[in-house]
Amino acid sequence: MGKSIAINAGSSTLKYKLFQMPEEKVLSSGAIDRIGLGSSLVEIKYDDGKKYKDTIDIDNHEQAIQLVLDKLLSLGIIKDYNEITGVGHRIVAGGEDFHDSVVITDDVLKKIESLTDFAPLHQPANVLGIKAFKKILPNVISVAVFDTSFHTTLPEVNYTYSLPYNYYSDLGVRKYGAHGTSFRYVSQRAAAMLGKPLKDLKLVILHLGAGASIDAIKDGKSFDTSMGFSPVAGITMATRSGDVDPSALQYIIDKSDVKDMNEMIDILNHKSGLVGVSGVSADMREIEGVMHENHRAMLAREIFKNRIIRYIGSYVAEMGGIDALVYTAGIGENDIMIRQEVSDKLGYFGIKVDPKKNDIRGVERDLSADGSTTKTLLIPTDEELMIVRDIERLRKTEQK
Repeated sequence: MGKSIAINAGSSTLKYKLFQMPEEKVLSSGAIDRIGLGSSLVEIKYDDGKKYKDTIDIDNHEQAIQLVLDKLLSLGIIKDYNEITGVGHRIVAGGEDFHDSVVITDDVLKKIESLTDFAPLHQPANVLGIKAFKKILPNVISVAVFDTSFHTTLPEVNYTYSLPYNYYSDLGVRKYGAHGTSFRYVSQRAAAMLGKPLKDLKLVILHLGAGASIDAIKDGKSFDTSMGFSPVAGITMATRSGDVDPSALQYIIDKSDVKDMNEMIDILNHKSGLVGVSGVSADMREIEGVMHENHRAMLAREIFKNRIIRYIGSYVAEMGGIDALVYTAGIGENDIMIRQEVSDKLGYFGIKVDPKKNDIRGVERDLSADGSTTKTLLIPTDEELMIVRDIERLRKTEQK
C-alpha cells in the first residue's frame, strides 16, 4: 500500500496526479503555471470535487514541488511525506537508449540530460523536476517514463530518413515520435474493448490535442507514427505546422524578415498550425465558433482533417488492413463533428460511425454503426495511470 505521484514538468509549468496504489484511485491532481514568470497560478483538486486555488510568485521548479507537497499535507490529502512511495516523471526524449521506463539512477539522469538536444523545449524542465523531487524526497523510488520508448519498435524502414546515412549513424537523426505513453494506454484499452489480444490487432490511434499525432500499431507494437525527429512533424496541430517542405523554409528566411533557422523553428512550433492558418486561435473550439463566417478558420479546420485522413490511409496501406480506428486526447475525445467528418471519409475501409453513439464527449465507447466492418472507438487517454503502473512494476522488480 502506498501513494504514487505522476509528474509532468514543463518549462514554466508543473502538473501532477496522486494515486492510491495498488487501487489506482486518484486522490488529487493539480497544476502550477507561470513558474519563474511571476504571479504563478496554482490549482489543486482533491476529495472528490474540492479545489484549492491561489496566485503567488514561484521562482523555480523546486519551490513548485515543495508547494505541492506542503499543500498535500495542509489540505489533508496525505498525513506524512512517507506516504508517497513512488514518483514517476514524464520524459519527452529517450532517444535510442531507453526502450522502456527505468528507475532513475545518477547514470540514468546523466543520460537523460545528454539527450537535451533531441527535445530542447522539454528535456531541461523534465530534468529540473527529477532533481527537485530527488532533493526533497531522496529515498523514494523515481521512475522515468519516456514518450519515445513505445516507438523504439518501429521498423528500420519507417524510422530512417532518406538522408546520407551517417547523419543517422553518427548523430542519431531518425524518427523518434512522441505521445508513446498515451498510445500504450489506449492500445491496451482498445484490445480489451475488442476482446482480442493486442498482438492480433491492426490499430490506427488518433491522439488529437494541442499536440497531435497518429500511430499505427501492428503485432502489438508501434509500427509507424506521424511525429518525426521532433514533435513538429506530422499532422497539423494547434500551433505546430506539421510536415513542410524544408526548401520553403529556406525561401522564407531568404525573402522575409525571419533572421535564421532558430527563429524559423520557433515559428513552426508556436505560430503555425491552426493558429497560423486561421489567424483566429489555436483552440479548435474557437475556430469552429467562427468558421462559417471566416474562410481562414474553415480552411484551418479542413487542413487539420485532410492531414489526418492522409495519414490514416497511408498507415492502413502499410499495415495491410485495419481492425479499429481509435480517437483520444482533447479534440479526439470531445469534438463530435471532427470525429464524424473524419470517419465519414473512411467508408472504403469499412468504417462507419453511428451519429447517436458519437454524440458524447470524454467517455469510453464503441462508436461503430451497425454493418461497419472496422470498429471505431473513443478512449480517453490516461498517461498518468500508465506512469504509476510503471512505478509499481519497477518497484517490484527492484525488490526482488
